[in-house]
Amino acid sequence: MAKKSGLGKGLDLLIPNNTSIKTDEKMEEKLTEKKAEVFVKLSQVEPNKSQPRKNFNEDSLIELSESIKQFGVIQPLIVQKKDDYYEIIAGERRWRAAKLAGLKEIPVIIREYSDEERMEVALIENLQREDLNPVEEALAYKSLIKEYNLKQDEIAEKVSKSRTAVTNSMRLLNLPEEVQNMIVDEMISSGHGRALLSIEDEKIQINIANKIFEEKLSVRETEKLVKALNNPKEKKEKEEYTDTFIYEKFENDFKEILGSNVSIKRKSKDKGKIEIDYYSNEDLERIMDLIKSIQ
Repeated sequence: MAKKSGLGKGLDLLIPNNTSIKTDEKMEEKLTEKKAEVFVKLSQVEPNKSQPRKNFNEDSLIELSESIKQFGVIQPLIVQKKDDYYEIIAGERRWRAAKLAGLKEIPVIIREYSDEERMEVALIENLQREDLNPVEEALAYKSLIKEYNLKQDEIAEKVSKSRTAVTNSMRLLNLPEEVQNMIVDEMISSGHGRALLSIEDEKIQINIANKIFEEKLSVRETEKLVKALNNPKEKKEKEEYTDTFIYEKFENDFKEILGSNVSIKRKSKDKGKIEIDYYSNEDLERIMDLIKSIQ
């Protein structure tokens, strides 16, 4: 039995009942249905401030702009008329590429949407094309909840995902901003990010995120690492492991400052010694001069 669509009015314009969008063309057909294409000045078109997608791949934009120079904008943008400009509902990437290509005018189809429908359309377009990174997707869900008082199960139905998928996506927003940025930059995956959520200390989350990237840990390896840290039976090991991250950072900082290998040897909880490698008398003099200059 086919699952009921449950899409809002704005999304019904995008997605036929009991089907899912499989191509960009199908989406454009629904958006442009029974509306005439017109050309407007590129300077009169502006992005939707509620657009969930914040990052655009520069190389991809340049490639698209070259295509536009040769063939023009094949699919028109979907826009909504504002006071003295047109706001993009779908097609910001084409608009950006058209600017790079030096176009003066761009084809558009003008439609009217409520604020909620506009947000839904922008979200669905990006989700169906898999244009959003995990953090952008989570922020889009959060915006739908905050701005339009939608519940997670309502959002899940609108985007044809499970409520659990929406919940797990939004949990990424509980991570420190530094870790979120690592997910955006594809240094770690959203799976890695979710594995870090059970760690309460943000500094440890950041340290382990860097370890994941540097050592190319899998999600499963990360989960085992986090489990070991959170195991109360291994509290002492956890503290030692946490301290290890801190001392490794100190060693790296010393290495950058002195330009030589530095080792920190711990004798007790609060005591130890620092060993600095030098490779010649001249190198030793260089290190001494550098230390004196810091005073």
